[in-house]
Amino acid sequence: MRTYGELRLIEGGTAWEMSSLEPHVAIRLKHIFPRVPKQSTGPFRFPRDLMHAADLDWFLSRYPLAMSDGDRNALRGGRLDFEMQQAEMERILLPEYVPPAVVGLREGQKVRHYQMQAVELLRRRRSLLLGDEGGLGKTYTAAAFLCAEAQSLPAAVVCDPHMQKQWKDKLTAFTHLRVHIITKASPYDLPPADVYVFRISQIGGWADIFATDFFKAAVFDEPQSLRTGTSTAKGAAAKVLANHVSYRLGLTATPIYGYGIEMHNVMQFIDDTVLGSFADFSREWTDDMGRIGNPKALGTYLREQHVLLRRLKSDVGLELPKVSRIIEYVDFDAKAVQSIEDLARVLAIRATTGTFVERGQAARELDMMVRQATGLSKAKAVAQFVRLMVEAGEPVLLVGWHRAVYDIWLEELADLRPAMYTGSETAAQKNKEKDRFLTGDTDVMIMSLRSGAGIDDLQFRSSVVVFGELDWSPGIHQQIIWRLDREGQEDPVTAFFLVSEEGSDPPIMDVLGIKASEANQIVDPHLGVQKVDDDTTNLGRLVERYLQKVSKASKRPASTVPAAAMQPEVATTGSLF
Repeated sequence: MRTYGELRLIEGGTAWEMSSLEPHVAIRLKHIFPRVPKQSTGPFRFPRDLMHAADLDWFLSRYPLAMSDGDRNALRGGRLDFEMQQAEMERILLPEYVPPAVVGLREGQKVRHYQMQAVELLRRRRSLLLGDEGGLGKTYTAAAFLCAEAQSLPAAVVCDPHMQKQWKDKLTAFTHLRVHIITKASPYDLPPADVYVFRISQIGGWADIFATDFFKAAVFDEPQSLRTGTSTAKGAAAKVLANHVSYRLGLTATPIYGYGIEMHNVMQFIDDTVLGSFADFSREWTDDMGRIGNPKALGTYLREQHVLLRRLKSDVGLELPKVSRIIEYVDFDAKAVQSIEDLARVLAIRATTGTFVERGQAARELDMMVRQATGLSKAKAVAQFVRLMVEAGEPVLLVGWHRAVYDIWLEELADLRPAMYTGSETAAQKNKEKDRFLTGDTDVMIMSLRSGAGIDDLQFRSSVVVFGELDWSPGIHQQIIWRLDREGQEDPVTAFFLVSEEGSDPPIMDVLGIKASEANQIVDPHLGVQKVDDDTTNLGRLVERYLQKVSKASKRPASTVPAAAMQPEVATTGSLF
């Protein structure tokens, strides 16, 4: 039989090497396997895993390659194992699948069918990004897995600082697992436990311990916190942990806040083989601008590899009333926005005419400054709106971004003694303030836009969220809404977006329905094609807005140009947290 090259196992049987390919076969190979660099002339290397075994065996059915008998048997065995694995995982996801019972739960506790499907999928695949819609109990799914799989212990849970206590409380209430909260950012003698809960800010100092293979499983709660990859200390440590455990589980309903390219970084901590290297990923999935060319295809691919599992409430028979999203235009203090107009125009011009570095810095400064000014301009009106809701008997979750805005809200609502759950409180303070809200000590809880991921039990206290400030990413807003829109909620959830007609609100509102598209199509591939803008475009909306004002100002008579334009006052931006 004619052969077109050679295929053999190398590096101690850990990789496949394809060499001596005839030119037309090499061209065909590059068309079929996008991860193969187009400029490469061989030899071509592939990791030895079940997926590549299946793909390579299929390729050899068209272009036979010279192989030893042992290597041929290894390749075919890998393909058969792949087919059996795929069939088993498809069986697990069938409605009629009967999962095994879980031991180790406390009396009266149970694991739901859809949660056990995820558990069994993870047991077989050993890596899973669980993207179930908010409110479906992803934490309990993780707990059930740790009980069901003895080889997963001891396990490391990595979460946001304010989530440590919640993880311990849930695990100990739901299971008999012994839980220890890590208290230091550097190693110490650990007490015996089944689960160790780390703050994500602590893990940088524990990398050496992670490398000892002490932990058998890693649970990354809200892994989008690692979306910048391994360039940070926490990212590098998380990668060490991921490389030295047998099981990896990511829990998030919003794996990316912005654009799909973040998915590559997130997946490095779950399964770094699925998307390959960044260069591989870029060749396969991104366009010339670095954006995901076909988000729907990427989402479908991740699902078919069974590395991404996502169910909606409707998929599992959990029907909640539809969330009402209401946009309310509120009064704003024009002086607050006007005070930064001149500087904003200067930054807008610099964002289009300066050097590359100057343009980027100016755009970011413009964004930060205008968003804070916008929040300040409507802060009193937002507070009055919240007061009306409270007086009507509705406990309110009030969401913002800037410390200066919180200060106004606290002053205007002082008699209501709002609870504070922002970026300034310690984890203990956050939990205390949350308890104040849950117990009815106050009817208002002020929360920062990026502090809401994972916080539970708010659905038992409130059904109203008021966004007093906005974020460019719709995923951020959705995370907050899901804190209320989950099982246990007895009332329809209403999300109020309080916006002004000036400042940053108009361009952000334009984006909120657009920027979600790429992320949503990855997570929910059934969605239709939607327009996608990148972050540069988002900031560009602000730049364009102020350039238009510059143009209008230049057409006015000189006598009408305010003197402040010559010596603009620099507004203090304050803390973003």
